[in-house]
Amino acid sequence: MTKQPTKDRNRMIRNTFEYLKIALGVLLASIGLKAFLLPNGFLDGGVTGIAILLNTQFDVNMSLILLLISIPFLILAYFTISRYMFFKSLISIISLAVFIHFENFQVITNDKLLISIFGGLFLGLGIGITIKNGAVLDGSEILGIYLNRHFGISIGKVILIFNFILFAITAIIFSKETAMYSILAFLVTAKITDLTIEGFENFIGVMIVSKKYEQVKEAITSELRSGMTVFNGIYGYGNQGVNTNFEVIYTIINRIEIGKINKIIDQIDPHAFVIEYDINHIKGGVLRRYLSNKEKHALKILKV
Repeated sequence: MTKQPTKDRNRMIRNTFEYLKIALGVLLASIGLKAFLLPNGFLDGGVTGIAILLNTQFDVNMSLILLLISIPFLILAYFTISRYMFFKSLISIISLAVFIHFENFQVITNDKLLISIFGGLFLGLGIGITIKNGAVLDGSEILGIYLNRHFGISIGKVILIFNFILFAITAIIFSKETAMYSILAFLVTAKITDLTIEGFENFIGVMIVSKKYEQVKEAITSELRSGMTVFNGIYGYGNQGVNTNFEVIYTIINRIEIGKINKIIDQIDPHAFVIEYDINHIKGGVLRRYLSNKEKHALKILKV
């Protein structure tokens, strides 16, 4: 009887924290726009960029235009993606429009390069935090998700084409210099958004196939103190002939340790087959805290 109220309470707490984070994301994005990009005539990408462009050309309320242009994309999200995402995105876009309308930050710098970099930095942080908590601040992202699901077009290509057209219009109406600085701000925004969503710590997945797998396992455990997963190899054929009853080692390490693990493998087995690839998301396991001395000792006991 007590499990359901506990689950409901935990869900409510989790949802509350998500909305607080979305509010933080909206605040950071609005700082990027009002303190850096908008006062200096720079454009953002996507729907926000269209709203800025229309505001400069027709002197209409930008917040109102942002809401009006976002309506078709929000309807698209409601019927084709997720009603939960629609509701969160509706709140985040309305909040951004309100912040933009009422905020009056003092202009920090007139240096165009600093405006592009720090405007993109704040905007990227805001967008990344918002997306990470299940909402979007720009309708072009919803369009990208829709076209990807129904036509297989990558989200990145949709947003790239969308913004290419927007910045081309900017270059014609305003100036090539403004368009170039706006593109720089957009690139900074995109990179910071990715870093915020994926994390600042880069990891590499490493798969190792070696006849000396026992020594490799021992070295990774003792020298790198990293966890690993071991698969049983059934049959393999390569330049060393047929291999049976071998083990495939899989581990994830920090990017700065890639040189160290390659050195360890080369010392044990120079002919080992090694595959490295980037890891976008990690959850659980012993990776982030690595193996303590006690855990390392426990592994040795289990081996025996």
